[in-house]
Amino acid sequence: MMKLFFFKIISDKLLLGFFLCLLWCVTDSNTTPTLITATTPTTISTTIKPPDDVEEVTVKIQDETSITLMWNKVNNIPTYFLKYDDKDGAKEKYINQTNGEQAVVKEVSHLTAGTVYHFTVITISDGLNSSGKSVETFTRPRNADNFKSIEETERSITLQWEKVENNDYLIKYGSNEEPFTVLDENPVKRKISGLTTMTEYNFTLFTVFKNTKSRGVHIIAFTAPPNTEAITVVGQNETSITLQWTKVNDMLNYTLVFDGSEIHIPASEGNLTTVSNLTSMTRYNFTLFTVFENVRSSGVNISAVTAPPNTEELISVEQTETNITLRWKKVENILNYVLVHNQLEENVTASKDQEFVTKTIIGLMSGTKYDFSLFALFHDVRSSGLNYTAATVPSPVALVNVTERSVDRITLVWENVRKDWTYSLQINGEDHHPEVLEDVVLKEILHLKPGTEYTFRVTTKFFGHNSSAFEDFTVTTIDCAAVDWKVTNSSITGTVEGLFSNATASNKSHSHVSPKGSTVSFTGLYPGATYKLFLVYEKQSRTFEQCKHTLTITPPDLSAHCEYLAAGYSIHISWNRPAGLWTAVEVNVAEKTHIVNNMVEHQVQISEFKPTKTYKVSVAALSGDLRSSTPFVFSCQTDPRGVIAGSVMGVLLFAVLVCMAAFILLKRPDIIRRNKTFIGGPTEKDEKPITVPVEKFPDHFYQLSVDDNRGFSQEYESLMPVGTEQTRKEANLLDNKPRNRFNNVLPYDWCRVKLTSSDANETSGYINANYMPGYNSSREYIATQGPLPSTVNDFWRMIWEQRVKGIVMVTNCKESGKTKCEQYWPGDSKPHMYGELVVTIRYEQKELFWILREFTVKHKNSSEERTVKHFHFTAWPDHGVPQGTEVLIRFRGLVRQHIEREGTGAPTVVHCSAGVGRTGTIIALDVMLQQLEKERAVSINAFVYKMRLSRPHMVQTKSQYVFLHQCIMDSLQENERTAEDIYENDDMIYANATALLQFHTSSNA
Repeated sequence: MMKLFFFKIISDKLLLGFFLCLLWCVTDSNTTPTLITATTPTTISTTIKPPDDVEEVTVKIQDETSITLMWNKVNNIPTYFLKYDDKDGAKEKYINQTNGEQAVVKEVSHLTAGTVYHFTVITISDGLNSSGKSVETFTRPRNADNFKSIEETERSITLQWEKVENNDYLIKYGSNEEPFTVLDENPVKRKISGLTTMTEYNFTLFTVFKNTKSRGVHIIAFTAPPNTEAITVVGQNETSITLQWTKVNDMLNYTLVFDGSEIHIPASEGNLTTVSNLTSMTRYNFTLFTVFENVRSSGVNISAVTAPPNTEELISVEQTETNITLRWKKVENILNYVLVHNQLEENVTASKDQEFVTKTIIGLMSGTKYDFSLFALFHDVRSSGLNYTAATVPSPVALVNVTERSVDRITLVWENVRKDWTYSLQINGEDHHPEVLEDVVLKEILHLKPGTEYTFRVTTKFFGHNSSAFEDFTVTTIDCAAVDWKVTNSSITGTVEGLFSNATASNKSHSHVSPKGSTVSFTGLYPGATYKLFLVYEKQSRTFEQCKHTLTITPPDLSAHCEYLAAGYSIHISWNRPAGLWTAVEVNVAEKTHIVNNMVEHQVQISEFKPTKTYKVSVAALSGDLRSSTPFVFSCQTDPRGVIAGSVMGVLLFAVLVCMAAFILLKRPDIIRRNKTFIGGPTEKDEKPITVPVEKFPDHFYQLSVDDNRGFSQEYESLMPVGTEQTRKEANLLDNKPRNRFNNVLPYDWCRVKLTSSDANETSGYINANYMPGYNSSREYIATQGPLPSTVNDFWRMIWEQRVKGIVMVTNCKESGKTKCEQYWPGDSKPHMYGELVVTIRYEQKELFWILREFTVKHKNSSEERTVKHFHFTAWPDHGVPQGTEVLIRFRGLVRQHIEREGTGAPTVVHCSAGVGRTGTIIALDVMLQQLEKERAVSINAFVYKMRLSRPHMVQTKSQYVFLHQCIMDSLQENERTAEDIYENDDMIYANATALLQFHTSSNA
């Protein structure tokens, strides 16, 4: 310790300062001076003021073991004294900064990390100390030890470190900071959640003391990858199991753990691995880990067993058309087996006491090879499988069509169902070899006897199996043109060789039936008429048309007389009009023949004769090439009087007649219209329907026809509002509107046909169709529109659900270049699928005015097969009505015959394009002809009224309404139609033809 000597300075401050400087010079420079408290000596009369404190002490740097302080000099004093307390006790530091800098910077080292320190800076000047300027600060805390990641998941990482005293902590990663306080936990664990899977994270851990962070310690950690979404067993045999999984990322690796073993699978090897050298019929547990930067996912577990061995034997013991029975030997103690065939699987369970297992596979296709695979089953794992091939017995031919049947030959055709099937054919016990084409098999048999029955037998062969035989018969036709027919003006007779049951002769709507026997005889015929002869052979409810022949019988005999004219130079020959038909009258006079073709006139005037002469005249009716059996011969004398007088009298007489006729027409028009009061509107709903007896119908027809068909017009117009107030809500639904062909022809809700059954893809039970009344029931028909491309499947659903046996189509698919109806049947003989229904066309017979077809319909989910007849009338023009009533009446007869023969009570479907015009006309014609036959009366207006209550616009045009009446008229008054060519004139289809032609262009059904 330096010794200080003090002297009393009495005189002035200069001496005191000099003395203090002298003391400093002789002081040991390594010794910290002792602070001297500035006091006022009693012996000094002048007071010395201590130096000022520094204005502010700031902490410039804080480190774990040091703190750097800074302050500005006081009055440029260089000497300061720094005091603070450390763990070793109070410490003092002497600071002398003489470098000329204004700021004093002092680093205090060897401090304790994370500790609060109080520093005091004392200014020293002239041996005096300032009172001191204090500041409190602290050292930076130290970093934590053993900072590491101890657990990684897909969305979190758990960190751990050794605790640092009782400090707080801050974890920083990315832009995130998480401060927290730890109490008694050591080591410290912190779970960081909400992270992104399979991501690298840089974590920095700071120890925090007094809001000051340590320098921080860093680690890198990775979140775990996700597990694979699925791990499946894709292969199992007796010694290996193959696993497959969905790759998480093309760069990730995998680790498979089982029974204490691990298989490391690099990303380059894909997502499939086979574990080999395993034991048969043993269960193994596998865990698959996804690996990312050596971090595993949580793992996906799967359990699998190895497969059992195959059976030693598999054979077929029985086959039928639809069944095959297999047998095999059991595998050890395995009771469960899987039999696979045609992509179908069947589970088979054996009993414990069985040595052999037998299984019958049913519901197979006939005449087909099947490949079977048999698997033993252990815990739902199959053996590798044993294969076997067997075949079913072929099915018999479903139908043999006789496509050609003539006098001396027949042609048999049937469907070639399978290209690998063969066929044998026997006719009356004799073998024949048919010709196999692409889709059909046919055989033409020649040199047969006319009108003879032949039995044929067809057998299908396949893979050594024979089907049951299809047996049927047919008959050859008869050449009616070769028969020696005896024709009179009222009869036809002839002896016919060959098989036939019935013979009919028809002239328009009149038919005559010959008595049974080989001699054909028709009597009571209409003279001069042309008759169509039909011979048919009926057996087992089947009808064979044996011949079709046309004969014109002798026209009727005429009687005639003559008058002389033109002063003897001309004669006037008149003849009667007896019952019968003829096309011309042949008049022979003076060795000259005159043909009169004008059928309206029944007279002829022939000139160039001499007066007062007698000529021999013969008159005969002609019908085609035939003439009356006995010409009428008589004598005719020319006029002996003057020609002028006779001519004048004739002119005067004609003038008088014309004047009388004009007077009557002008003065008494009511005579012509004397029955006008009959014409009126139809009965209202509450009025009794008008039923017209047969004997009154011609007069009824006439009354409706007068005044340009005024009666027809009034009756038809009164039908316009019928039924229109009824609801059509279902048809107007948004989903159902595209199912309607026309937006003004919508079915009424109360009687619409509802589809019931549907598959998963079918969502609607709607179809544009209504039940229609008939003569026998209120649901005798279904009137519907021609199917659209989108409703063909619905159409066939309706046919199946309503058990329909007959479809009547009165439109063509295309008319005048426009599509009227989608073709809803197959275009060839191959089966066609319509929704859940399989439709096959069995045959198609084309006639002049219609086409007859037969379909088979089968539901794919059942074995039931139904037959549906298709009656397609092709001669109904797009705008108008048929050219004559005869053809449509005959067509209706075919339909009625089918309905009565089936007798099922199921409705008959009728459609055109819209399903109202032509459809309503044919339905009304069928009902009216039934009523005519059974009641001898008709009620056309009342029935059209009734139909319109069930479906709008039925009988859509006035021409169709008139045509209905004309059909009934022609059915009743055939004898009044004297000229057969009325059916050959396209413009004259009605008795009142001129008035009705205007309706032809208005039909739009």
